[in-house]
Amino acid sequence: MGKPMADTVFIALQNNHEAQPVIEAIVEDNPDAVVNESPGMVKIDAPGRLVVKRETVEAKIGRAYDLQELQINLISLAGNLHEDEDELVLEWNN
Repeated sequence: MGKPMADTVFIALQNNHEAQPVIEAIVEDNPDAVVNESPGMVKIDAPGRLVVKRETVEAKIGRAYDLQELQINLISLAGNLHEDEDELVLEWNN
C-alpha cells in the first residue's frame, strides 16, 4: 500500500489521566509534532520521525518509567518502530 503522504509517522494514545504526562513528554521532545485530541484518543503526527524518551516521561511523572508501560494506553502507531530501554522511535525506513 505504500507509505503515508509526506512520510508522516504517528502514535495514538488513550485520552486519560495516566497518558497525559506521556503525551506532554512526546510533545516536548518533538517540536514539529501536531496533536489531534478527541474525547477518547490523542493522536500525535510528526513529519518523518517521532521519539518517546524515557527520561522526559520520568521527569513528567516523577518516577521511574519503563517504555513498555506505553502499551497500556497505546491505540495505534504508524512507522517502523525502533526501541531500546531509553527511547522509542517511529520513522519510515527508506
